[in-house]
Amino acid sequence: MIQELPNPFLGDNFAPVSQEITQNTLKISGQIPPQLQGTFVRNGPNPQFPPPGEYHWFDGDGMLHAVEIAAGKAIYRNRFVKTQGFLREKAAGGAIYGGIGGNPQENPENDYKNASNTALVWHAEKLLSLWEGGQPYNIALPNLDTLGIETFNNELHLPFTAHPKVDPLTQEMMFISYRLMSAPFVHYGVVNPMGKIERIIPIEIPVGVMMHDFAITEHYTIILNLPLTFRLSRLAQGKPAFQFESQTPSYWGILPRHGNTEDIRWFESDPCFVFHTLNAYEEGDEVVLIGCRMAATNVLGPADDPEIAAKGDIPLLTRWRFNLQDNSVKEETLDTIPSEFPRINEHYLGRKNRYGYTAKSVAGALPLFDGVIKYDFETGQSWHYNYGENCYGGEVVFAANPQGKTEDDGWLITFVYNQVQDTSELIILDAQSLESKAIAQIEIPQRVPYGFHGLWIG
Repeated sequence: MIQELPNPFLGDNFAPVSQEITQNTLKISGQIPPQLQGTFVRNGPNPQFPPPGEYHWFDGDGMLHAVEIAAGKAIYRNRFVKTQGFLREKAAGGAIYGGIGGNPQENPENDYKNASNTALVWHAEKLLSLWEGGQPYNIALPNLDTLGIETFNNELHLPFTAHPKVDPLTQEMMFISYRLMSAPFVHYGVVNPMGKIERIIPIEIPVGVMMHDFAITEHYTIILNLPLTFRLSRLAQGKPAFQFESQTPSYWGILPRHGNTEDIRWFESDPCFVFHTLNAYEEGDEVVLIGCRMAATNVLGPADDPEIAAKGDIPLLTRWRFNLQDNSVKEETLDTIPSEFPRINEHYLGRKNRYGYTAKSVAGALPLFDGVIKYDFETGQSWHYNYGENCYGGEVVFAANPQGKTEDDGWLITFVYNQVQDTSELIILDAQSLESKAIAQIEIPQRVPYGFHGLWIG
């Protein structure tokens, strides 16, 4: 069985599940708030076949796990994202694509498989499943059927970021696209509220990099050119194609939302890596960015300096201030407790927010999260919620109270796995009283493997 392979990302709760099920009656402890009506959906890797070669957590086929909530009751569904690669392997009866750690030129189509396993976005009345190396897949609600590739009326011919940004006021969707083996390596685009691509512009950088996330403010877009580079020449030397280059600075590009290539301004700082940004906003002459900073990362192979590698993969919530007048960069660590998967009330995306929420990291070789941290950026306070002994969760998603009047009036939602009982549940926390017990716990009829990013569709 696939769970018996010695790869840590194929064991315990990283191991995949094979059944797609629908359960209409779920046991609920506590009470779901009557105002909380909608669907929570989370994406994550779930290989349908034992993978060839060295498997990485980033490689698995996308699987969506959804809990639909209405009138205090809940329905659970899980479905594979049936990508072209998924269907090709299903027809072949086994895995035919190598993983992200291998040579993409040895795969069908000479490229990585679009696993569509990372994140989700709701825009222009469409639910899109995302993977940054390829195009989005359109997903039907509530049944989670895969409807096919979303090409935006055949205008998208590039990879599409896993973390597009939807402006809560204008309803524009900003996206980035990066390629690893061909210049200009990065493109930036804007989709209008009706789902039509308005513009795509090239952004020149020297070499392909992993550019997992970016950020927006009311008027600007922030591009993260950080030194996790991709060089095929390293493969010939027996090294990973991806590597963190510890002597290469970090570059931050600030571009007017509707600007052109020549309008981008680059700011330089010490080498680092950021998988996820929390938010960005404008304040006076400064563009402010908050995200989870790591001094280095070994996520796709060890950093080029052993001393730097030993300090890597410790994400700390950090604030950067980019001064548009004197071109200075100020960097401030906001917490010494490692955490990742930062989220906010999305109504404040691109504007100054007071509160943020992260998943508290557990020290060790595997990405485990044992609780939630809430931050008040105005007072500097923070509050913790712990899942309990032998219980681990992931990213929490903020669901705003539709009758709420304050930024943190809403609920935090996530899946939690109990190692001892080998069971999963969906928990609902009061975002205003984080240290209180969960206000509702919904039993899931099968184990939900650890995954990546979720979405609340009210």
